Amino acid sequence: MSKNKLLYVLMLVVIVIFIVYIAFVQMILDPQAATFLGFKTNLNHPLNKTIWLATMRVHVVSACIGMISGAVNFADWIRKKHRKFHKINGYVYLATVMIVGLTSGYMAPYATGGRGVSIAFNILTMLWPAFTVIAIHQIRKKQVQSHQKWMIRSYAYCFTNMTVHLLTSFFRSAAGWSYPDSYRISVYITIPLLYILAEVVIRAVLRKPKHAVRLNKS
Repeated sequence: MSKNKLLYVLMLVVIVIFIVYIAFVQMILDPQAATFLGFKTNLNHPLNKTIWLATMRVHVVSACIGMISGAVNFADWIRKKHRKFHKINGYVYLATVMIVGLTSGYMAPYATGGRGVSIAFNILTMLWPAFTVIAIHQIRKKQVQSHQKWMIRSYAYCFTNMTVHLLTSFFRSAAGWSYPDSYRISVYITIPLLYILAEVVIRAVLRKPKHAVRLNKS
């Protein structure tokens, strides 16, 4: 198995584990998000729990669909042998990113960790859709490798929630920080970290033009 295929398989395993975990938390362990909401103190805006929960669920489901959709489109055999599906699925991914962005915009003022975290999420809400739109614009111009690079940058942010919560757990256990402080620092680290990791992947996977997928001229 090649290095690229191994990385892809590992990514799929991580995605499956994460989605199963999210489903378990959302449906069984804490369907009302009582634990997470318990950390939202000293809010500047009153929180309507019913609306927040509904928005959060749309947010989570859309993020999971986007994670699956993006992963599918990175498969070589999908790109090469099923281009029509690849194109349609790409727009499905775009739609999920936009929905996640809209729901994030609603939830940002209530973010755990205060105003700084709200600002960070609002920045991400602008960056993630922008990267995705740029990727689509590039493929319309037949700039395949540029499209791939921007899609990798975009797709990296599908792992925002997972990375934030992993880092939060680390800081709480290793440093003994409170949940809000751990969450705040984790958000600040995650946004640039995922961009850096995306650039590392780009340089590792797309080092040479021959790795780019070439479209047949019509």
